[in-house]
This record gives sequence, C-alpha cells and structure tokens, in this order.
Amino acid sequence: MTVTTNTPTPVAWAESFAEATNQDPEIQAHGKYFTCSYLLDMTDHSFIVQMIGGKVVDVAVDPGPLDVPYQFAIRAGAETWRNFGVPTPAPMYHGIWAASFQRDMTLEGDLLVLMQNLRCVTRQIELLRVVGAPV
Repeated sequence: MTVTTNTPTPVAWAESFAEATNQDPEIQAHGKYFTCSYLLDMTDHSFIVQMIGGKVVDVAVDPGPLDVPYQFAIRAGAETWRNFGVPTPAPMYHGIWAASFQRDMTLEGDLLVLMQNLRCVTRQIELLRVVGAPV
C-alpha cells in the first residue's frame, strides 16, 4: 500500500513534531523522567530527538554520524514511515512492535532506555498521525 501525503520539509516537520510533543497532555503526564536522545532514521532523512523531562529540547535534522549522541535508534524505510504518518494507519503500521515484526523497522542501541521510556516514545510515534512524516 502506498500512501500519498503532503510532505513537509524536514526542518518544518521537526518543529511541528517538537511542538506536538511539548503540547501533548499524555506525554506531559507520563514524561517527567523522559530524558534521552534517540534517532529516527527514515532513509531519506534522519532526526535525533533530544528529550529532557518530557520536553523536546532539540531535533537535529540530518546530523552527521558523530554530531549528536543518542541512546537508541528506530530505523525504517520511507514507505513505512509514510504509512505511520496517516490518520488511520493500516495494520502493522500502527506501532513500532508490529512494524518491527512485520515490516522493515528495526530497533537498535540501548534498548533498556527505549523500554524505560516506551509509553512516551510510543505516543510520539502516534503523533506522526497528526504531524505526518517528513519522507
């Protein structure tokens, strides 16, 4: 299934994603200790999301391999991310576990940090349904 959406520029998307996260009541309720940095690798673009206390403090757009450290990475092809970024995702595009078992998504790095922040990261991925995907 191919999804057609209006693709925002990577910088505009990063700003929208940060704003949506910082204003999301669920993340703010659960995210007191949500402090980490992680990579979203979308093939065409990559983003390192830096979180402190449930707030996005920076989203690095297309950083070099040593520019910004991160604890874990969520990697998938552009089509997978596009399918995440629709209001009602198709089966297996509704969450990172389904996509990692049935699609091309991989989870890498310090997965303990991912698991410690799983609800908030999951909610951020759900916010793609609102802000779309930049690929």
